[in-house]
Amino acid sequence: MKVILKQDIPKLGDAGEVKNVADGYARNYLIPKKLVIPFNESSKKALEHQKRLIEIKKQKRKKIVQEIAKSYESLGTIEVAVRVGAKNKLFGSVTNAMIAKIIEEKTGKPIDRRKIQLNEPIKQLGEYKIKIHLSEEVTIPLVVKVVPHPDRKIEETTENTQPTENH
Repeated sequence: MKVILKQDIPKLGDAGEVKNVADGYARNYLIPKKLVIPFNESSKKALEHQKRLIEIKKQKRKKIVQEIAKSYESLGTIEVAVRVGAKNKLFGSVTNAMIAKIIEEKTGKPIDRRKIQLNEPIKQLGEYKIKIHLSEEVTIPLVVKVVPHPDRKIEETTENTQPTENH
């Protein structure tokens, strides 16, 4: 069955697109939830109207994304303090969720962790270049500096003490 999407549907398409879906999926899920309208000759006008509305939404979304991008660009470099063991070896790795939390704290604007692109897992101290992919047109470069956590000295003293075995 051909349908016109009224809004973006993950794994199916964007609003305004004409898609061919299974009849049962359309009748039992998409149409009752008012996510789509069946495609026919009379719905062509609705399709044109939907496309105009989508274009207006895209313009608004673009302005919002540009404002958010300015606040993220102002960060330049962010520091991530992590726990390290002997020889500055990290416990685990720095994830995009950790980076997202720090960005959110510094800017006050929420960010989806999936928008943060790491070239490789961060498993050592140092500086790493990452990208924040906000939309198709907007990608922001950012430098992440991984540093040891301030309470590192406490961890070092506990690691140097080795338990004795009693036989």
